[in-house]
Amino acid sequence: MTLTNARTTTHPSGAATTRQVVDEKDARGAATPTRAGRASLSILRLGTGFIFLWAFLDKTFGLGFSTPVERAWVNGGTPSQGFLNSDAVVGPLKGFFASIASPLTDVLFMAGMLGIGVAVMLGIGLRVSAVAGSVIMVFMYLAEWPFAALTASNNPLVDYHIIYALALIAVAATYAGDTWGFGVPWRKLAIVRSQPWLI
Repeated sequence: MTLTNARTTTHPSGAATTRQVVDEKDARGAATPTRAGRASLSILRLGTGFIFLWAFLDKTFGLGFSTPVERAWVNGGTPSQGFLNSDAVVGPLKGFFASIASPLTDVLFMAGMLGIGVAVMLGIGLRVSAVAGSVIMVFMYLAEWPFAALTASNNPLVDYHIIYALALIAVAATYAGDTWGFGVPWRKLAIVRSQPWLI
């Protein structure tokens, strides 16, 4: 922890003591005190953000990885409806997920993928991204219902959806946007200072 300020107090006996004061920025940095730690969290942030941004790009343009060009959103594909009505959705919530599949869920899902991807890669709005991304990941986790045998998941409790959510929470909680990102200037904006949830 870096000590950035010192205050001297004189006691009635005439003895002077110095008390070190840690400012808010250093207190945040204490969670990742090394340059390697901050760099590692920034790499995690960039990688996690790119997962969301790539999902948007692949589903929008049909880049041929998980989405063929003929099922691209720009070609009339239905990104969320295709998943919610697929055989990948199993378990007791299958009916619920099928019932919410609509053009609106396509728009919300794609806006979420784009917004989270861009914000996390830029290192801004990490709190909002962590909440929104975690909600999306938990819904997808429940849709695939990993608790039963022979499902798409290879772990009944912690699959990649949970790891992505935890990564989003970790980068938000540690201010990972401050390194190789725009976290510091973002927090200085008047609207962000007045609305801390935008951090």
